[in-house]
Amino acid sequence: MIKNIISLVLLIVSVVLSFKHGWDTFNYKKNHETLKMLSELGISELFIPFFGVLTIAIGVLLLTPKTFFLGNVLNAMSILLIMALSLKVGNFKIALIEIPFLIIPLVMIWLKYPFKN
Repeated sequence: MIKNIISLVLLIVSVVLSFKHGWDTFNYKKNHETLKMLSELGISELFIPFFGVLTIAIGVLLLTPKTFFLGNVLNAMSILLIMALSLKVGNFKIALIEIPFLIIPLVMIWLKYPFKN
């Protein structure tokens, strides 16, 4: 029971963060901090919509039991990509901030989908 509650809370947090980050990525021209961070990581403006679509797709994949694992793997991979890019440019602060967010999809894989029998 407790395991399902923790899994549900992590699922809600992950889906909300995915949709929020995807929406922020699409509205990067209005949010100068997002544009600054993405350009600092070496992500060109051409690829920014791709990351927005990927992030929203991850949120959708997390919602169904059949694609729950794939969504978590893609989420972990996208976080690792951000960490690698930030380490490449020497921004250790972003890489360290992303560590807890990397742990969330891994714990969710271990806990499994909360509503599955």
